[in-house]
Amino acid sequence: MCGIFGYVGDKPAAPILIAGLKALEYRGYDSSGLFVPGSGVVRSAGPIANLEVKIDPSLTDTTGIAHTRWATHGVPTEKNAHPHLDMSGTVALVHNGIIENYKELKEGLLAQGITFASDTDSEVLAKLIGTLYKGDLLKAVREALAMVRGTYGIAVTSTHNPKQIVVARMGSPIVLGVGTGANYISSDPAALVPYTKDVVYLEDGECAVIESDGYKVYESSGRNRQKNPEKIDWDIEEVQKQGFEHFMLKEIFDAKEVIDNTIRGRLLHDEFRLVKLGGLEPVLDEIKSLDRLTIVGCGSAYYAGLIGKYILEEYAGLPVDVELGSEYRYKRTVTQGKTAVIAVTQSGETADTLASIRSAKEQGLLTLGIVNVVGSTIARETDAGVYNHAGPEVAVASTKAFVSQLVALVLVTLLVAKERGVAEAELKKIAKELQTLPEVVQTYLRDQKETVARMAEKYARYNDTMFIGRKFHAPLAAEGALKLKEVSYIHAEAYAGGELKHGPIALLDENFPVIALAPEDDVCEKMISNIEEVRARKAPVLAITTEGNDAVVSVADDVLEIPKLHPMLQPIMTTIPLQLFAYYVGTAKGLNVDRPRNLAKSVTVE
Repeated sequence: MCGIFGYVGDKPAAPILIAGLKALEYRGYDSSGLFVPGSGVVRSAGPIANLEVKIDPSLTDTTGIAHTRWATHGVPTEKNAHPHLDMSGTVALVHNGIIENYKELKEGLLAQGITFASDTDSEVLAKLIGTLYKGDLLKAVREALAMVRGTYGIAVTSTHNPKQIVVARMGSPIVLGVGTGANYISSDPAALVPYTKDVVYLEDGECAVIESDGYKVYESSGRNRQKNPEKIDWDIEEVQKQGFEHFMLKEIFDAKEVIDNTIRGRLLHDEFRLVKLGGLEPVLDEIKSLDRLTIVGCGSAYYAGLIGKYILEEYAGLPVDVELGSEYRYKRTVTQGKTAVIAVTQSGETADTLASIRSAKEQGLLTLGIVNVVGSTIARETDAGVYNHAGPEVAVASTKAFVSQLVALVLVTLLVAKERGVAEAELKKIAKELQTLPEVVQTYLRDQKETVARMAEKYARYNDTMFIGRKFHAPLAAEGALKLKEVSYIHAEAYAGGELKHGPIALLDENFPVIALAPEDDVCEKMISNIEEVRARKAPVLAITTEGNDAVVSVADDVLEIPKLHPMLQPIMTTIPLQLFAYYVGTAKGLNVDRPRNLAKSVTVE
């Protein structure tokens, strides 16, 4: 989850490293640091701005590595910040991941008289490399990693060869940026966009040596591997705020473009086909004959998967299970008939989701992906899949990626439903409405953002909130609660509306408001009954409902109205006010909604 950045070239490294860290700060902001071989290590606790003021502006060294940390082993203090040095102070390392056997390695190093300055597992690896270094840094790194159990993405450099950086990965991403007269290293391709669009993704077990005039990649066996650069399809504007106060708000307002990009070229109008998903075509016959589909995800992606379950079962008649990646990877999985596993992930690097896909492959199951980052590990390791094309998402709380995941799941549902012989008239109606959705969402954002902001300011004073919904909107209630928790630190729970009377209603009083997702649909009357149950306990009710739904307006204290869409598409529309509401509650409380405490964007460790 930590951010790694490195540079080898002919320009002063420190400013480039700082800029790289700022682009990666969403991956961790407990502490940060950098190392340039001619000037040593500079570290700081807290945000990168604290590090920046400590950098000597006269530094001219043209090689360096840098790190922004999300703490795993060791509290977030300056002494635990990376880079870490070996005993001689000449070898420096930055690390993303967890060294599982660091305690036994540390005991062996202590027995050799090695001392430690931090509480981290990463320093153990730095010290170990130092004891093995005999003039060949790549050899020392490879020998050390052969003794390690766990996950890592590392960058290592040394004062002995200040024009070289060695990198390696196992379970944590490392991307090389290939420039002219300079090369770069990052844990996320988005941070490389200001410098180059030519990138090389390292695979698990690979190492690489990076110098200003080139790079060499080595397989785990030590054999050199020729890897040509791939192109990033993002522009620099996509990773900038473009006038918005926060990335989160900018990314909410990206929804129109995101939906456009997700459906572009995928909705057809010919007599025989409805949807074209090129990434799934090689396995389309297998998908058509499936008996069951398992969707795996974590966080917001898991909730997107739950909504996908509802729509796939209702409109495609395909039985679906939804599993948390952190549970699926460890549970005994009983499969019946032809089963496929589909991973939903923004980064394509989520550790638990990746492990779940590998577990499914070991069972001989078809593996699919709904992935945003082209070239990511899950995108490469699944048998087939669908790219979101949502562009980079910088704010920690997922907004536009979640919207694109819902749209992608709608497309998959339409594809599967058509192949399984579901009534075409209904499917064509959905597809036609999906084409108009980008404009509907843009109009809502333009016209209603101030209304949502005023409502958020009113509800920001509460310490507790409950979200309820039914059917497609039951998992969306959980996503709404998650967003509010992430960016406002308000205690928020979520339940299917019918579950209130089975326990959660005991929490409700005049200080425990309820956000009720109640669009006009086939369960709206049931939701109105749930709202009445809430009001009887004097809890304030904010309802999100479709325009003109007077029955809901009459029973709620406050209402946010949204356009009415086909039931399959309605959750996408309802998502928008939920995201805006969380954003404006967070800002009303004066919080940095882009970087919530204790969180990081891409969870690449267990």
